[in-house]
Amino acid sequence: MSKSEMKNTIARRVAKELKDGDVVNLGIGLPTLVANFIPSEYDIMLHSENGFIGLGKAPEEGQEKSHIVNAGGQAVTIKDDGAFFDSSMSFSIIRGGHLDVTVLGALQVDEKGNLANWMIPGKMVPGMGGAMDLVAGAKKVIVAMEHTAKGNPKILKECNLPLTGAGKVDMIITEKCVLKVTDNGLELVEVMDGSSVEDVIEATEANIIVPEGM
Repeated sequence: MSKSEMKNTIARRVAKELKDGDVVNLGIGLPTLVANFIPSEYDIMLHSENGFIGLGKAPEEGQEKSHIVNAGGQAVTIKDDGAFFDSSMSFSIIRGGHLDVTVLGALQVDEKGNLANWMIPGKMVPGMGGAMDLVAGAKKVIVAMEHTAKGNPKILKECNLPLTGAGKVDMIITEKCVLKVTDNGLELVEVMDGSSVEDVIEATEANIIVPEGM
């Protein structure tokens, strides 16, 4: 599976977690691809912390507008009922608990639902952006990421990088599986095509609860 196919597989699966009527923030990078897989019959409002709501799918090549970009600077489209506003309004939506779901990437996530996605000590970073507000304010937090980095597990017993949020993650979706964060640890919900329970366990440092019969 190519990198592009892997990312689209993850984004397509994340889209299945969204419900008609949801207000959703898609984080920078892989999560932005989720917009391309939302069913057309769903009325889902996509929010971008740089100041608008009502994002659509990625624009066709050559149809990009330089003044309509998401928080990562990528060209996006906006629906007819979309709206633009300043950062104070944007973060009032986030901090006020008006987001049903936020989807973010991660450097690390652990079996307690802790998330580290904003910095690696010693490396230059622009800042945490809206990530800390998003994980604190959204009703549901989904981590969408590749299962490993250069062969090393990203799903750990305990994060060792600075945390973005503690105990905030509800679900982890990778190219290998779907995991739900529970009070007892990470529960395996689904194994992706081309993977197996054994593959998931081998590529994961954290303990995984495997339901009987899976």
